[in-house]
Amino acid sequence: MEIMVKQKTIKTEISLTGVGLHTGKEVTMTFKPAPVNNGFTFVRVDLEGQPIIEADANYVVNTQRGTNLEKLGVKIQTPEHVLAALEGCDLDNVIIELNASELPIMDGSSKYFVEAIEKVGVEEQNANRNVYVVKEIISFVDETTGSEILVMPNDHYSVTTMVDFGTKILGTQNATLKSIADFKTEISDSRTFSFLHELESLLDNGLIKGGDLNNAIVYVDKEISATTMENLKTAFGKDTISVTPNGILDNLTLHYPNEAARHKLLDVVGDLALIGTKIQGKVIANKPGHFVNTQFAKKMAKLIKIEQRNYVPVYDLNQEPLMDIHKIMSVLPHRPPFLLIDRIIEMSDTHVVGMKNVTMNENFFVGHFPDAPVMPGVLIVEAMAQTGGILVLSTVPDPENYLTFFMKIDKVKFKHKVLPGDTLIFKCDLITPIRRGICHMQANAYANGKLVAEAELMAQIARKQ
Repeated sequence: MEIMVKQKTIKTEISLTGVGLHTGKEVTMTFKPAPVNNGFTFVRVDLEGQPIIEADANYVVNTQRGTNLEKLGVKIQTPEHVLAALEGCDLDNVIIELNASELPIMDGSSKYFVEAIEKVGVEEQNANRNVYVVKEIISFVDETTGSEILVMPNDHYSVTTMVDFGTKILGTQNATLKSIADFKTEISDSRTFSFLHELESLLDNGLIKGGDLNNAIVYVDKEISATTMENLKTAFGKDTISVTPNGILDNLTLHYPNEAARHKLLDVVGDLALIGTKIQGKVIANKPGHFVNTQFAKKMAKLIKIEQRNYVPVYDLNQEPLMDIHKIMSVLPHRPPFLLIDRIIEMSDTHVVGMKNVTMNENFFVGHFPDAPVMPGVLIVEAMAQTGGILVLSTVPDPENYLTFFMKIDKVKFKHKVLPGDTLIFKCDLITPIRRGICHMQANAYANGKLVAEAELMAQIARKQ
């Protein structure tokens, strides 16, 4: 069962400075608290206009040597370890300011980002978290590599990675994150790694400028030539380099025997943050990599968007209403034939649900249209506004002394006709808290199991003169 959880952000801002692994450039990164429903957003403060790039799978442009995002020509490189830390600390909304394109590599893990977040603390926000509950197995397979990620129903979010690098030195490894609460202690300090054969080409191509022996585990999967040894000494600024008995370059001790699999799990958590919605399900990743991770994130984001677009809330219309027509008339100033709601089904501080039975006796059907009765769209909008009016009038002790007035109507869409015999359900959710009698809300109208109309409405109540 889905449990309502509040959204979370950080309490105050905090900055870290490091270098980008591939660019070698120093970068300062600042985590800042963000408003509800903001998600994770990157801000390039070094560029004119300080452009914003959302952590969105649809902005992934390539996955060579990390995940890379681009929006309108503005790039963000290797955000996966930072996003993993934000997910691992169970956050929803954070602004990440950067003065360069690539995020700092630090020690190649998420440890320093998690510690920074813990230093400033986490704060609950006044909005429920949107969680996608997985109801059936969803998978993505990369036919070229045989990599596969799937998610199956589960009562919470968990991740298992199974990796096979096809080399004697590393072999097959598994790692499991049973709960996001274990991320800090079991996954966050797992560092990035590379094989010597990959490193050679990166060095030859002038990449991996920020790399040193403290932020990447290097598995030696072949003989080191004299030339490579000299290149490594130069790249890492060392006088001597040797290989340890467990097959990694010296100066690093593994935190775990399966640190590579744990780091791949860290990458999966970070890349799946690009879905933009928390998942309730068990993720199993076989031979994961940034390409398969982000393709799966794109697939999930698309499915969630379609499902949310088609989501229709269900209410028991046989239950006694919260407000019948008499109670509605004691609150709303409207009267027939312009009173367009029959019942209020439920109401909280932030939402209200109303209902109208549409019959052939409605006076507007006389002229709209004589041979094809269709409820006018403007009256559906008016009915949604009246439903919202109940919400805002419930904030004053003497609603009978107030009138409601429209201030703004925005983003109106009509999707299906409303005909005689239909039952309309109106759901209005506050976009911002009610202040000075002004109500700004997202309003949806449903009939026959479909969304028939939607709009952003702003109305104000004013005392009768």
